Amino acid sequence: MAFKGVPVRDFRLGAGLSAADLVSQMGDSGGFTAKKLSVGVDILADMVKDEDSVNFLSFPACIVSTGTRGVIAELLKRNLFQVVVTTCGTLDHDLARVWRNYYHGDFMLDDNVLHKKGVNRLGNILIPNECYGIILEERMQPVLQELYDKGVREVSGFELVWEFGRRLKDKNSILYWASKNQIPVIVPGILDGAFGSQLYFFSQQHRDFKLNPFKDEDKLADIVFKAKKSGALMIGGGISKHHTLWWNQFKDGLDKVVYLTSAPEWDGSLSGARIREAVSWGKVKEKAKYVTIEGDATINLPLMAAALIDRL
Repeated sequence: MAFKGVPVRDFRLGAGLSAADLVSQMGDSGGFTAKKLSVGVDILADMVKDEDSVNFLSFPACIVSTGTRGVIAELLKRNLFQVVVTTCGTLDHDLARVWRNYYHGDFMLDDNVLHKKGVNRLGNILIPNECYGIILEERMQPVLQELYDKGVREVSGFELVWEFGRRLKDKNSILYWASKNQIPVIVPGILDGAFGSQLYFFSQQHRDFKLNPFKDEDKLADIVFKAKKSGALMIGGGISKHHTLWWNQFKDGLDKVVYLTSAPEWDGSLSGARIREAVSWGKVKEKAKYVTIEGDATINLPLMAAALIDRL
């Protein structure tokens, strides 16, 4: 009796091949991670088309130092996600790149030499001091003083993000689109970076100025407990992934999930944990549609986003 199944197809390449067509062919090719990437786009398309689904986008700051920042900004510009959960460095890099350039480097550059020159290395991205901490201090303190002079004494993280975003004119900025489209950006570890440090420094001269993280959690509670369904595109692990999963357990888990990671599973880390593990915690529903896609997000995310946007 002949075996019945879906046959593997070869890629068909040619001039004018779109990202959407290429990703669609990945679903037919049976390629190892390529097949997962195609499945991921299918899940994302179903997720963002579902009007009953509140969709989360979580990611770490490192990719914001690269051109992948533009991919995330485009997703928010198009209102494809209703909540962002990320790390403090996202605020740092997004704001810094509004005002200064980052530069190409190499993983193998001499870090001792770079330090002597006042240049910070993030992988193969180079960030001079004047393009990071110095410019953030110069630009952030006047905004905080302006808010204080208007009577602001207590503020949430997501409200601060919107305040900074609405003062920007750079349409490549994540904060610009989050503010314009009123998408809450939740940063559970908001003090863990240059943005948070500037808040702390400001508070030293304005002791009645308070950051209230409970207001961020109130915002998440309002969103999660009203949601009929929820989905998530999670990039990398750490606090942003965990906070997304943690809050969605209170509505009996996520309905659809796409997870991008480059971490191994065997070390027990949250970054390495596949989505199936979250099912055991009730953070993802047993019958949820989900996929874990291994690989570099600076490659996979632009491909997936381009295919998703083309399909929509």
